[in-house]
Amino acid sequence: MDVKIEESWKALLQEEFDKPYFAELIAFVKNEYAQTRIFPPGKLIFNAFNHCTVDNTKVVILGQDPYHGPGQAHGLCFSVPEGIEQPPSLQNIFKEIHDDLGTPVPRSGNLERWSDQGVLLLNATLTVRAHQAGSHQNKGWETFTDAVIRKIAEKKEHLVFLLWGSYAQRKGAFIDTDRHLVLKCVHPSPLSANRGGWFGNHQFSRTNQYLREHGLKEIEW
Repeated sequence: MDVKIEESWKALLQEEFDKPYFAELIAFVKNEYAQTRIFPPGKLIFNAFNHCTVDNTKVVILGQDPYHGPGQAHGLCFSVPEGIEQPPSLQNIFKEIHDDLGTPVPRSGNLERWSDQGVLLLNATLTVRAHQAGSHQNKGWETFTDAVIRKIAEKKEHLVFLLWGSYAQRKGAFIDTDRHLVLKCVHPSPLSANRGGWFGNHQFSRTNQYLREHGLKEIEW
């Protein structure tokens, strides 16, 4: 199958695109877009890959579903386009970055600036029905994104994987911690973060320290 995705990812993932499950997944997704309101817009389904090439990838953040409210999802986990109000989880991410690194809290919730530096912002499921969280789970996306994680982890060394919450931690359980840094903590959503474990986790400074130690440029969070 010819999938419109950045060329380095296309080469890495072509084996997945040619598998029967992926053809069934795409047929399901196309039917959904034809029948109801789906997020993100179709041209942005693979947006995370288009901003962050295989060679450029240094950090992987795993989300679960795209945002399911109007105008929010644009193919990057936790990110919203310019001019869209920051969701609570993203607000907590920015608060922790401020406390950890002392950087100002940004007005924009658009994380393309992270992707362009090599942060792969990958949701486990890449599409969702409007106002129906989890509506495209167990249709094949998780198989595809598991393959993404496995292939990038096998191809590269010294990646940082940020696994927030039990779902992301289960999904990343097979990552080789001898080759990569895996940082785990609770999810930044208010329900989880306010119980403790999110604020003060220092994952952003620890990521940059690891990158520095391996001769890689830090992320400007």
